[in-house]
Order: sequence, then C-alpha cells, then structure tokens
Amino acid sequence: MSSNAQQFASDNYSGICPEAWAAMAAANVGHETAYGNDTWTARAADRFRQLFETDCEVFFAFNGTAANSLALAALCQSYHSVICSDTAHVETDECGAPEFFSNGSKLLLAPAHQGKLTPGAIQQIATKRADIHFPKPRAVTVTQATEVGTLYGLNELQAISATCRDLGLHLHMDGSRFSNAVAGLGCTPAEVTWKAGVDVLCFGGTKSGMAVGEAILFFNRELAEDFEYRCKQAGQLASKMRFLSAPWLGVLENDTWLRHARHANAMAQLLAERVRGVPGVDFMFPVEANSVFLQLSEPALEFLRARGWRFYTFIGSGGARFMCSWDTEEARVLELAADIRTAMGG
Repeated sequence: MSSNAQQFASDNYSGICPEAWAAMAAANVGHETAYGNDTWTARAADRFRQLFETDCEVFFAFNGTAANSLALAALCQSYHSVICSDTAHVETDECGAPEFFSNGSKLLLAPAHQGKLTPGAIQQIATKRADIHFPKPRAVTVTQATEVGTLYGLNELQAISATCRDLGLHLHMDGSRFSNAVAGLGCTPAEVTWKAGVDVLCFGGTKSGMAVGEAILFFNRELAEDFEYRCKQAGQLASKMRFLSAPWLGVLENDTWLRHARHANAMAQLLAERVRGVPGVDFMFPVEANSVFLQLSEPALEFLRARGWRFYTFIGSGGARFMCSWDTEEARVLELAADIRTAMGG
C-alpha cells in the first residue's frame, strides 16, 4: 500500500478539490489590493450572504482553532465562561486557545449525549452559581457535526437557542464539518444557523476541499464590532487575503461544497453498510455525517494497522474512527470494509 493511498484517519488527509484549486489559480493573475481590500474577498463575502440569505458580517481566518477562539473571545469578557460539551473540539483539541484569546474566559463542560449538548445541561450549568466568585456564563458553543459524527436536528438547535435567550447567552456554532451537517440534515444553511437562533458560525473550508481557511459569519452583526482588529492582533489578517477568500468562490459556486459533502457522507454510509452485522463489530454512534465509529477488538486493530490502514483510536476503549472526505473513492471503502471483515474473522 503506497504512502499516498487514500486513508480514513482524517478528512484533513485529502488534497485540494479542483474547484478550489482553479479559483486560487484565477486569483493568481495580476495584482490585487492587500489585507482583504480586494475584489475576491468582497465577492466571497457577498456569496456567503447570498447562501445564508442574510446580511451577515464575514471574516476569513487561517484555521478553525483561531476562528473558534476569536469568535468566542468576541462574545465574552475575560471573567465570562463558555458552556460546551465535554467532547467539544474547543475543549479537547485546541490547546487552551479559547481561554488564551479571550484572556481567560473559562470553558464549563456539560456531559454530552451522543456528542451533543442538551438544553437541560445548559440550564443546569448556567444557573448552578450566580456569585461573584464564579465565571459568569456568557456563551454556548455547539459543534455541528459533533466530534462523534452526530448531528443537531433543527428542533434540537431551536430548543438550545431558546434556552440561551432565556438565560441571556450567545450561541456559537463550530462548523468545522458544517457542510457534512447540512448535507446530512437536508436543510438550508440559513435554517440550521441564524433561523434557528445561532449568533455566529465558523464554517470550515479545509474539510470542504480547500487547502486552508475558515469563514467566520456573524449573524448578529453587533457582536462583530472591532472583530477585524481581533483578527489582526491574533495574526489572522492575511496580507494576500485573496488566497484565503478566492477558494471559497470555487467551493460555493454551483453548491460544490454541498455536492462534495454529500459524497463524503455517502461513503461513510457505504462503509457502515458493508460492516454492519459482522460479528464483533459494534457501532459506537449513529452514522449521520462523514464518520464511522466502530468498536473493534485489539487484534483486529493491529491487523488493520499491519495492512497499512491509518485511523484514530481511543485509548482503552477499542474504538476506532474512520473518516471519509470529498475525494474518498468507493473502491477504497470496499477494500477497507473487506479488511475489517477479515480482521474480525468474517
């Protein structure tokens, strides 16, 4: 198995989709104004406003960690806190960046149900204490799709946003795999964000087929005050901004982002279908987006590694995550499924 063969450890393993590549090449002709004052960035921002059916504020950052952390910092003062699930990426995989960029806003963890926050958990944490010795809850962040591949349905998001309104909390959405969530839910981007009560969305570009980049959309425009200064201070103002924004035009045109996401989701469903019913193979979570979480025996995991497969595991649990991407080939899915069956003695 060659070192550049398609793998299932992460959708970050995939390359750049042709549409994003072509848009970058088109932006690489002639000179353009620097620091985001170019035509490509203006067009990309307008395209987002069209897609989401609202006049939102749009910013571009290099990666999801910066986007999430800066967005949350815009919602909070240093003495505030952010409620999130105990499996949220901002808690488990961002090296304290949300606290760092907010000068100390604390993350308050709620137990997740299949990776998701519930209104009850938010209510319990937000009302647990109201004294001056405790960081005052100010925001809630949800991950869509979640870290375990599950999706918040429209009713769930509406219930969470209603709870946030009752408690005076802002609602942030970490949309690293927002494309896969929209594809899985079959709704419009507007329906699953601002129409459901989301104040700010971080829309992931890398997992949508881009080389780099995240879009930060403030549906509540008042919360975006001076956000450009926050981006500059954090090293997120690209001097040649058109190379962050132009690929979005390629990805958003003709719903390319949605088509690629549907393909990734379909490949995850195919893998699930091909290993369902194999003795000893258990699904850890429902397959709702582009990931498949399987409980396998340790010898089976070792067999797959020896066969050259790369995937993430969870220490001590026997769980393995297999992630599909925009370019995942059906033949590779079938090959992986066959090896899983063999590994489990099928």
